[in-house]
Amino acid sequence: MRDGRVVKGLRFRDHVDAGDIEALAARYREEGADELVFYDITASPEGRRLDRAWVRRVATLLDIPFCVAGGIRSVADAEAVLAAGAEKVSVNSPALERPALVNELARRFGSQCVVVGIDSRGPPGGWRVHQYAGDPARVRDAGRDTLDWLVEAQERGAGEIVLNCMEQDGVRRGYDVAQLSEARAHCDVPLVASGGAGSPEDFSEVFERAGVDAALAAGAFHDGSIRIPALKAHLLGRGIAVRP
Repeated sequence: MRDGRVVKGLRFRDHVDAGDIEALAARYREEGADELVFYDITASPEGRRLDRAWVRRVATLLDIPFCVAGGIRSVADAEAVLAAGAEKVSVNSPALERPALVNELARRFGSQCVVVGIDSRGPPGGWRVHQYAGDPARVRDAGRDTLDWLVEAQERGAGEIVLNCMEQDGVRRGYDVAQLSEARAHCDVPLVASGGAGSPEDFSEVFERAGVDAALAAGAFHDGSIRIPALKAHLLGRGIAVRP
């Protein structure tokens, strides 16, 4: 999300408008999404708090869990987002700025409520965490190895990890199975794959080969090239458990 609208980019750049927040939220709820994730991609780079008005509006539309990320820098910020109706908060750049934030959130709300998002890029085996990825002018190497930060985030209390594989983002050629498999070997909490979905087969592949707990997608859903009911039917046909 940027400027109150849903946007989608390619490798975290060249974002284009994808629709209205509330309209898409309602559509995905009706189609059978298990959970929605909302990223305010410019809140952290701009050093501002997330606008909670849209969180309240979305909460009135949904009866499925939703997670919110962007500019959450303190327990008070998270408390306000949760009070507006979100079930989880996700932290990324603010946690890299001050890792103790993860501990504080886990102590206050419980690990089940705290997601750490990791934007990762690099050659196989040399993956690095990136910061402020929502702003192409400010994105930078955060000075951390992806797998090291993944382990530290868990030790600090993260109850879920979303691994955003930046080179796959928007490409629609499949998830980064190699990177996600390495992450799985280091991850003892639910691991969510993000970046690269272009077909139902991409989903089944990442579940079967990388052992992730969930798979996140955006563009392929926004433009209707993948429909959630058909995707779930495909996964069930492969013996992968999904909610009907």
